[in-house]
Amino acid sequence: MPIPTLDDRLRPRSRPPGPPAMYQSWRELLFVHWRVEPKRIQRTLPPGLQVDMFDGAAYVGVVPFYMHNIRPRGFPAIPWVSFFLELNVRTYVHDERGRAGVWFYSLDCNQPIAVWAARTFFHLPYRHARMTATSRDEAIDYRSQVNSSRRTCELSYSVAADGRPTEPGTFEFFLVERYLLFAADKRSRLFTGQVHHAPYEVAPATLPKWSSNLLAEHDFGVDESRPDHVCGAKGVDVDVFGLVRSAT
Repeated sequence: MPIPTLDDRLRPRSRPPGPPAMYQSWRELLFVHWRVEPKRIQRTLPPGLQVDMFDGAAYVGVVPFYMHNIRPRGFPAIPWVSFFLELNVRTYVHDERGRAGVWFYSLDCNQPIAVWAARTFFHLPYRHARMTATSRDEAIDYRSQVNSSRRTCELSYSVAADGRPTEPGTFEFFLVERYLLFAADKRSRLFTGQVHHAPYEVAPATLPKWSSNLLAEHDFGVDESRPDHVCGAKGVDVDVFGLVRSAT
């Protein structure tokens, strides 16, 4: 498969034609990453996707955040439906056309309607979870436990206010500036989806408490108590476009 060029990585930041399928706001994002042997990730991917690497290394991430103002195009936000929590486990991939994006292993959410919609219309591995997030001073205490599972994540974090866009080609650009997602349906057909938002203003983040076993089921060979990289972003407003069947 062709390795994505910098132009390939920048191209998905352009807004796609046509109207979005829905609108979202992502707030108080934390990006926690571990370096993983590329072959460990490659064996978890469906046909048609190749592990994406930075300086020969692959990465898996856990990203907790707040979801605000979630609504389909043409509908208003509804207080008891449009605001919830999400925590995803992800890695970075590219396809046979050199398009770089995100592959999700799981997306935990405490809004049942959102879980159903994402699984039904976007073929994404959303899971019901019991989740809480409370703010104290500038810190956020965040907890997630997957329903009927021992998979948990409990943390405290804070994101600095002085964020700025990442420089194209840098390590943090590789980790956070992703505008394509890949998904597979039950027949193993591959799809792509695109989002559009302003570039993240990435900022330092502190992580005084971290306890997780979310990665254990994937045999990545990492110590979850020792992340390799932590950063954050205050948030972006997002246009979400519909899935398209990938042509291979």
